[in-house]
Amino acid sequence: MTASIRTFLLAITLGVANPASAATVLVEAESFKAPGGWVLDTQFIETMGSPYLMAHGLGTPVADATTTVKLPQAGNWRIWVRTMDWVGRWKTPGAPGKFQVLVDGTPLKETFGTKGADWSWHDGGTVNVAKPDVALALHDLTGFNGRCDAILLTTDPVFQPSNDSAPFAPWRMTLAGLPAKAEEAGQFDLVVIGGGYGGMGAALAAARMGCKVALIQNRPVLGGNGSSEIRVWAMGGIRRGLYPMLGEIVEEYMDRAKSSPGTFEEFGDAKKEALVRAEKRISLFLNHHAFRVEVDGNRLKSVTAFDTRTGHIRRFAGTLFVDSTGHAGIGALAGADHTTKDDGHLGMSNMWRWSDTVKPVAFPNTPWALDLVMDDFPYPRRGHAEWFWESGFNKHPIRELESTRDWNFRAIFGAFNAMKNKDGKAEHANAKLDWVAYVGGTRESRQLLGDVILTREDIVAKKMFPDGTVPTTWDIDLHYPKEQYAKKFPEDPFISKAVFDKAVDRQHGYPVPYRCFYSRNIENLFMAGRNVSVTHEALGTVRVMKTGGMIGEVVGKAASLCIKHSTTPRAIYHSHLPELQALLKLPGAARRENVAHEPKLPADYKPLPAQVVAGDGGEIQAGLDPKKLPGLVLDDAQAKTTGKWTVGGNPQLQPYVATGYRYRGAKEEGAARYEFKVEKAGDYEVRVSYSPHENRATNTRVAIESADGVKETTINQRAKPSLPQNFISLGVFKFAPGKPAVVTLGGKAADGNVHADAVQLLPK
Repeated sequence: MTASIRTFLLAITLGVANPASAATVLVEAESFKAPGGWVLDTQFIETMGSPYLMAHGLGTPVADATTTVKLPQAGNWRIWVRTMDWVGRWKTPGAPGKFQVLVDGTPLKETFGTKGADWSWHDGGTVNVAKPDVALALHDLTGFNGRCDAILLTTDPVFQPSNDSAPFAPWRMTLAGLPAKAEEAGQFDLVVIGGGYGGMGAALAAARMGCKVALIQNRPVLGGNGSSEIRVWAMGGIRRGLYPMLGEIVEEYMDRAKSSPGTFEEFGDAKKEALVRAEKRISLFLNHHAFRVEVDGNRLKSVTAFDTRTGHIRRFAGTLFVDSTGHAGIGALAGADHTTKDDGHLGMSNMWRWSDTVKPVAFPNTPWALDLVMDDFPYPRRGHAEWFWESGFNKHPIRELESTRDWNFRAIFGAFNAMKNKDGKAEHANAKLDWVAYVGGTRESRQLLGDVILTREDIVAKKMFPDGTVPTTWDIDLHYPKEQYAKKFPEDPFISKAVFDKAVDRQHGYPVPYRCFYSRNIENLFMAGRNVSVTHEALGTVRVMKTGGMIGEVVGKAASLCIKHSTTPRAIYHSHLPELQALLKLPGAARRENVAHEPKLPADYKPLPAQVVAGDGGEIQAGLDPKKLPGLVLDDAQAKTTGKWTVGGNPQLQPYVATGYRYRGAKEEGAARYEFKVEKAGDYEVRVSYSPHENRATNTRVAIESADGVKETTINQRAKPSLPQNFISLGVFKFAPGKPAVVTLGGKAADGNVHADAVQLLPK
């Protein structure tokens, strides 16, 4: 199969006179028939103009991307390649992104990815083509993120391609042979742009309430930050507050990863897609990037999107629109009022995973990466480098986003180089880099402005708005560079810390007003997700994914009322708020055939089990049954506690015993005392269970009172427990009836949170 819609004969090109019958052929890299090991990157279309292929091999060269192009004639062709040296802006030694272009199996003399700090066309020289059918290949030389946007072949020796970076620049459309008019995708009640948690919630809720919906997502999977591409586990409490059914739709598609970053399987990409495709009123368009809007006065009429693999363009006409793009790209194109915090904002994370193998594994030296030693970064325990691998706090969150992602790459590869080739070498001979997120997890960019702009002061004062809806339960969580790791790179640190303002009621949530979810000046535009109408500080609580998903649910149901009453999102607040509130009280499974009908529950509907909310706002789920564990077992609920302890029950930290656990802060001195009644004298192994986490203490005090006296020790609760079901052994002790048989956790300050779950005595 030849590359499609790529050939165009030009006598005059871009105002530059060419020889008669000169031919120019444009081959977009994303259109290659077989991408091999190259991945498609669509994150930066707004700034560099196009999707591109990237050789994301973690230090191992990836398989060639290949395609076939039919040229209009044989003979001499000059070749241009749009690429960049992705570390060039930092003037580092070496060029990690080197690759070759092969024409009919023969590499061009030029090696690409070696020059230019920005995207530009590199001259590949002239090649003689023996026949019109030409095989092209991208041949990676390093495995370190070489990238190619397009290849241009021309018979005109003086022609130079334009570096216009606008998405679908006219000259590229002309060369690609794309029609001036887009294909009509249809007329929809609601067009949702962005398939993360907010977009999915909006699309599913609107479809179930009778709307015809288009859901446009520019990646091959749904879920956004909660997909296998980025792997941020879903946080935020659901099913509580004023509308305890709100969040039931989110519960259908949310991940239940046990760590962040979790495994590919834990994020359930296929499950999310199947759920959306099962809704007959949703038309799903994966791999489609919306780049143009049509506005009539203060109303959106349509958005236009292109298939990021083929370039095919489609126009989506709609009555209502939802910007769930994260970056608020649709709102910005439409002229919606918005703010952008140019610096001092939340950053972008690229998480990564590594593992130990059974034999030594080599890793190339990375002189172009950040020059790090082991003390320059937090050690990625359990093979996980988590959310705090974050940078870009003072970089523009749109214009400089690609350089922020690439800076994160330099930090990651520099850290792993320290583990493999520098002062960590002796301990990491068998270490293997398993996964690095090339799609960044962005937290903050543009905020679209609604009739209410929620502030931290509103939340702290518990100001109740008449249209309060979504319960936001996450603490106001703002990120800043962590001073300990900022010394080498003070202008762009790559490790962050979280500063929590605990003013939010984590059990019941703060009800965010509906008026934060629609634009104040584009009358038919909703927003869902992290781009809603809040200040920087308030974003610290509403930005987590399950909260964004519930925002989507509210928006989807409000959209159905807009269609029913032929009105605007604003008018729902002023004229139909009680009707919206009634819809929010319905189970997520409720449906109606069209917006005029009354919602009904499916015949096989079964109410979800009642949810028990922990003191930290988490949803408690049953863990290990202590009655089924051998020996004598006391759970944290049976311990006698002093000081301030919080009840927790995050299911992503299972296995734990019974319905949860307790924890206290590092500076607290509270203790949890487990008092056993031993009926038979003898030797008993003492085991303690806890769920490991990065915020736990490494020096949690434990005191064991036995027939032999009192023994004190400390345990590292960041480390993974060595026994099954999250238990560790503290040794064997003698216990007897009538004598002390007590295990105490805590009682002293520690260097992190102290976690108390169960204590077990096993007779020997």
